[in-house]
Amino acid sequence: MTSNNSAFLADFTSMSSHGATAGGGVERQAATVADGQNRNWFRGLVEGHGFTVHYDQVGNQYSMLELAPGAPWIAVGSHLDSQPLGGRFDGAYGVLAGAHAAKRVQESLAGDEAQFNIVVINWFNEEGCRFKPSMMGSSVYTGKLPAAQVLETTDPQGVTVREALEAIGTIGDLELPVAAYVEIHIEQGRSMEDAGLSIGLVESTWGANKYEFVVHGDQAHTGATVIADRQDALLGASALVVAAREIALEHSTDEHMVITSCGEFNVFPNSPVVVASRVNLLVDVRSTDPDVLAAADADLHARVARIEKMANVRIERGAEHVWGAKAYDRAGLKLAAEAAESLGLSHGVVRTLAGHDSTNMKDIVPTIMLFVPSVEGISHNERELTHDADMLDGVDLLTEVLLRVVRGEFVSPAENGRESAADSSLVR
Repeated sequence: MTSNNSAFLADFTSMSSHGATAGGGVERQAATVADGQNRNWFRGLVEGHGFTVHYDQVGNQYSMLELAPGAPWIAVGSHLDSQPLGGRFDGAYGVLAGAHAAKRVQESLAGDEAQFNIVVINWFNEEGCRFKPSMMGSSVYTGKLPAAQVLETTDPQGVTVREALEAIGTIGDLELPVAAYVEIHIEQGRSMEDAGLSIGLVESTWGANKYEFVVHGDQAHTGATVIADRQDALLGASALVVAAREIALEHSTDEHMVITSCGEFNVFPNSPVVVASRVNLLVDVRSTDPDVLAAADADLHARVARIEKMANVRIERGAEHVWGAKAYDRAGLKLAAEAAESLGLSHGVVRTLAGHDSTNMKDIVPTIMLFVPSVEGISHNERELTHDADMLDGVDLLTEVLLRVVRGEFVSPAENGRESAADSSLVR
């Protein structure tokens, strides 16, 4: 086990060198050169351990380990892309942990125990910073976004997803249905650390409504134009930011919290002597309770009309990305708890505030989501940290969970409702 642990930590260090930043984090936005380098490094790593690697039409990377020829596939994974000046752990830990756990499972199996094969998936553009929306690759896989639309989506420089994927050579035509999905991730919050837990068993997602707004004003001189004549888009956008924070404070209860944020803000023409003519911004509203979320959401849109009048602007609601609060598979939660107990790992039930690829996958197949602690809850930040011991505990648990799943203790091959991926014509 010590050699396994050393190998994982060494691989994690190597992986973290791709796109490394001066502040100790990484910058690997989707389909950039650094992301391509890391994808190729990961491919070399797993191929050296007997995996075969393929890509689908939107760049999802599949590392396939055959354990039972002709059997359906169990997926495990997360994402290797990062936020700008992001942390080393977000997403990437789960992909590497999946590969190490899959190999350990192969080494642990006896005879014909395996009822499934394992595929480790690195989902494309989970972060959604270069290309919007987030969780893009798994959204295509689960039928929530059309591949053709995604491939023509552009980044701020006008580069399409198709062009970016072709530039790094990670686009293909694989089609691979799976019977179940398992993901491990850092918590990105501090509830586990506060509670002294080694493992978080994720019972449900928070609901989230994410909107793109465009505030339209009129360009004018900041000195010569009197206040009464201004149509200041920046004033309108700023009022929307303040309104979002007020909504979070006013709608949160002791039982159900509301979280709002404005994560992107682009001002045009962004000159020191020009009243802004346009501001593009993103606003998201999240809550554990659908009724609380609906009330907060309605309040947000009611305030838009008042802000338009106050600032003498027009606010356009653009694209949106929505997912509801929804539970993960109860049988999976039970299996993961039993696995943690068998290893003597402290564990507790948690919810995820953030979106993950499992948020999509749980809507189509039985899904297990696991967390390891984040130091001080810091994430999407170069100072993001999960201790080595916690990472290793997570790999041990993921191995035990995958072993049980592969043996048929979570889903049965005979009950697999989706078309079996054993059809070799699906693997191209």
